[in-house]
Amino acid sequence: MSRIIKTSTPGKEREHLSKAIVITVRNFMRQEKSDAETGDMVAFVILALHEIFIGIEQSVVAWEKRGYWVKADKYRMEWQWTAEKSSILLEAFEKLDWSLITTLLIEIMQKFSNLKVSDHHRMGKPWLGANLHLSKLKESINN
Repeated sequence: MSRIIKTSTPGKEREHLSKAIVITVRNFMRQEKSDAETGDMVAFVILALHEIFIGIEQSVVAWEKRGYWVKADKYRMEWQWTAEKSSILLEAFEKLDWSLITTLLIEIMQKFSNLKVSDHHRMGKPWLGANLHLSKLKESINN
């Protein structure tokens, strides 16, 4: 049996999710009216922010094992906004408060302002089906 080599790290996943969020919010802002795809976009941003937060915790655990507590706490505080925005966005999405959702998405885009994502990316539409995943996640949490 051969070794299993994990090529994906929390940092790479965070970078990928961050770019996907930028692409999703750009497309959200281009829409003229809300539809099923709009719901998928918002759900994707909620899920992606949650995944980024989980990845931060994985990175921090490795640093804490080595005794880098100050670095770990600083990094955790730097990315704490992902969990906060994710929960606020989820509440707004459940209420279908589109003005608050739009405001939150603009704030999230400002956090990723240093990312450069080409309009000719190869990610496709990462948000497709995200609303279903979000529903399943909420259902599993409630059970």
